Amino acid sequence: LDEVPIPSLTKGRLLIKTKASLLSSGTERMLIEFGKANIIDKARQQPEKVKEVINKINNDGIKSTYEAVKSKLDLPIPLGYCNVGEVIEVGEDISEFKKGDRVISNGSHSEVVCIPKNLCSLIPENVSNHRAVFTVPSAIALQGIRLANPTFGEKFIVIGLGLIGILTSQILLAQGCEVYGIEKDSKKCEFAKSLGIKVFDLSKDANPVNWSLNITNNIGVDGVLIAASTSSSEPINSAAAMCRKRGRIILIGSTGIDIGRDNFYKKELTFKVSCSYGPGRYDQNYENKGIDYPIGYVRWTEKRNFEAILAAMNKHLIKPELLVTSTFQFDNAINAYNLLIKDNSQLGIILDYKDNKRVNCSTIKLKKDKVTKQHKNINLTTDFIGAGNYARRILMPIFKDCSVPLDNLLTLSGRNSSYIGKKFGFNKISTNQSEIFTKENKNILVIASQHDSHCKYILNGLKNRRSIFVEKPICINLEQFYKIKNSYDEIIKNNKFAPIIMVGYNRRFSDIIKKIKKKLDNFNTPKSFIYTINAGSINQDHWTQDNEIGGGRLIGEACHFVDLLRFLSGEEIENMSMIKLRENKSHFDTFSINISFKNGSIGTVHYFANGNSKFPKERLEIFTENTIIHMDNFRYVKSWGTNLNISNLFSQDKGHINCVLSFLDAIKNNKESPIPINEIFEVQEWLLKLN
Repeated sequence: LDEVPIPSLTKGRLLIKTKASLLSSGTERMLIEFGKANIIDKARQQPEKVKEVINKINNDGIKSTYEAVKSKLDLPIPLGYCNVGEVIEVGEDISEFKKGDRVISNGSHSEVVCIPKNLCSLIPENVSNHRAVFTVPSAIALQGIRLANPTFGEKFIVIGLGLIGILTSQILLAQGCEVYGIEKDSKKCEFAKSLGIKVFDLSKDANPVNWSLNITNNIGVDGVLIAASTSSSEPINSAAAMCRKRGRIILIGSTGIDIGRDNFYKKELTFKVSCSYGPGRYDQNYENKGIDYPIGYVRWTEKRNFEAILAAMNKHLIKPELLVTSTFQFDNAINAYNLLIKDNSQLGIILDYKDNKRVNCSTIKLKKDKVTKQHKNINLTTDFIGAGNYARRILMPIFKDCSVPLDNLLTLSGRNSSYIGKKFGFNKISTNQSEIFTKENKNILVIASQHDSHCKYILNGLKNRRSIFVEKPICINLEQFYKIKNSYDEIIKNNKFAPIIMVGYNRRFSDIIKKIKKKLDNFNTPKSFIYTINAGSINQDHWTQDNEIGGGRLIGEACHFVDLLRFLSGEEIENMSMIKLRENKSHFDTFSINISFKNGSIGTVHYFANGNSKFPKERLEIFTENTIIHMDNFRYVKSWGTNLNISNLFSQDKGHINCVLSFLDAIKNNKESPIPINEIFEVQEWLLKLN
């Protein structure tokens, strides 16, 4: 239980003060048990991740892989997804909610949550908080039932009578079905019986198939909904034996899926896996951008499932508050979780929240340990914007190791900022921009937020005469680019000093690249570069693929590689063109960039997302004067016609540390920016014109 700043309200979202939240007995127990497991047990539970780690070791080395895995496993996960609260602020582009509305959402256990509008629904006046708080898990149950498509009078078995299983049974009963339950916990069986569910207790009898045939005159049930959580495939194969011909089996929970063919074939059974709350789940356009599906084509989205559940609660068709087994105040949440872990019979544990003034707190000063490391660079006060993977894994450790005082950490959500802030020694954590841009005596601003925000933070930083280190790119469109360039030029014109805008083009600072550059400078003839990037595929709905947020992979990532060729060639870009793979996608992420430089050198950047992860990520080949230099993934260099050979078995050298050190050195010693601003602008402008 930690204290963090309130989330920052963004477009299309609601800021909600929580009144009550529900512990999900299945999901949250599983997460806690996973979190407490040692690294070997974690690996056993995620064999597909182990394969990724092995590939990464082979390509990037042991050290880089260890740091990546440690960073991933080290980060806390906010728990909870069943929230009832009051709207305290409404974001832009929202008309269906207003301040003071009582709503449900999939918000976490927190005094204040910020949730997209399509994941919120209004609570009817007559539905209590303790009833409404069951809306989200009830919607999970409802979506599974919709896939089963039950009709009045049909017989259904629900396997697993935990929270989701009981809610599934209640909704089926409300639809006029005969409901039978199978469960191994006798306490849960007794509770289910009190709700009118006919129950088979697995702790007393091990043959539920015979029981199901007996209650259906050897016909079999019309359908089975599996709400159990187990690695075994037994529930699915038992369900197949229990069903009549052309019965339906729906997996709502999590089980093994090693399906025996015989029953499925002979009975022509239907098997489906239900996805959470319903259509729209995990769709970034629906959830984060608020783009709804037309009701004529998608009748039941996740939001409309929420509304259907709330309507049923309002009519007393379902009474999920009967599942409440314990209630705790939010301040005693740890005791609630201890009970959840110790007592498997717990179904509905509710957290109630008191009204307090902390909900208006957007900045929190962190407590320092009695013994703190003495800062050598006391005059270099640094603020960070963003705490994503690159910031916390690469940038923050380097700044900390350089003994640079870290003052304020600014994030949008504030969820993990306390943990990260304490780990790296920040003075404050905040979700309020004014904490960074209205304070005096600050000289370093590190921008590691989403790409669409870089421009506004750079402009604010320039106004405040800050030295800026920005994770690439500096912007994502030409309009933003010219704003930054004009602002920079205006400062130089009026103030006759050059502020530092440093982009994290770390590769040019790698010791390997420096050695290659030194060798190339001995040749006076033009060079030919072939740079192959095995980038790998990422989901189409990942934020970096969104042109409005991430700028796409051409702008967001390819700039790294174009900059490196610009550095190695030592000359301005004369021309640039691109060809891209023809794919049936809304975006492109497999392309080749052809570059010609004014000194006659040429280069090609092959950025491929359609390769294999076992192949190294980056490969650079340089041809000049009967000489070839081959660099493999910043670990190995081999040459022909010259004597440059490097081998690094344990880690990559991508230049991250040298990149930051050169930036800090330029500030301390009043030097020019380590990367000339004309090169930064040049690379960015060429790529934006390609896009």
